[in-house]
Amino acid sequence: MRVAPQGFTADKYDEVLSKLEAAGESAPAGRLYHVCFGDKENLRVSDIWDTRENFDRFFAIVGSIMQDLGIPQAEPEFFEVHNVIEGGKASSTAG
Repeated sequence: MRVAPQGFTADKYDEVLSKLEAAGESAPAGRLYHVCFGDKENLRVSDIWDTRENFDRFFAIVGSIMQDLGIPQAEPEFFEVHNVIEGGKASSTAG
């Protein structure tokens, strides 16, 4: 999953993390990997999830937090994994 809300600053990202921590959602079930990247005034987020259902449950929570903070709603993009490389190991979903 990738999402890129307009004007998602480093300060807003830190506020979201703080509110997720307070809600007990800083390490949600099913999120395998999280990365926040880009310009500090316009960040993007990419996550790897085990299931769409786990993502949807979490996104309901984080989406509400972002709305409360005035962060513009952005539609997440979803991609199927084709290949994973961890260090020197590689695995593929291609048959």
